[in-house]
Amino acid sequence: MAYWLLKTEPEAYAYADLERDGATVWDGVSNNAALLHIRAMRPGDQALIYHTGDERQAVGLAEITSAPYADPRQADPKLAVVDIRPLRRLGRPVTLAQVKADPAFADFALVRQGRLSVVPVSPEQWARLMALAGEE
Repeated sequence: MAYWLLKTEPEAYAYADLERDGATVWDGVSNNAALLHIRAMRPGDQALIYHTGDERQAVGLAEITSAPYADPRQADPKLAVVDIRPLRRLGRPVTLAQVKADPAFADFALVRQGRLSVVPVSPEQWARLMALAGEE
């Protein structure tokens, strides 16, 4: 299993929307590096849903439920998407400030490549994030 962090503007699509919908297509990714990460996802992988904007915090867990496929709503076959479903809200949101203050995340792409919308999370970083979220 691999771990990911998926960013979303909560005004556009918040974790509450994913909970309400029960599943969604994770689309709208056009950055080449982020698309490489989408194409590396597999069913059963887990993802943190991270709210950008004023919130800047991870708020919930989701599961990747499909292999990557071309976005059916776009004419460009390079634009890959995956299906996801909600697992649960985090016990405590994990803020960007907490992540930046923790030396365990010095090489975390959320910190190093702040504009990237899909980033991999190492197993060690995932464990630390879960601890910060009260999910041990």
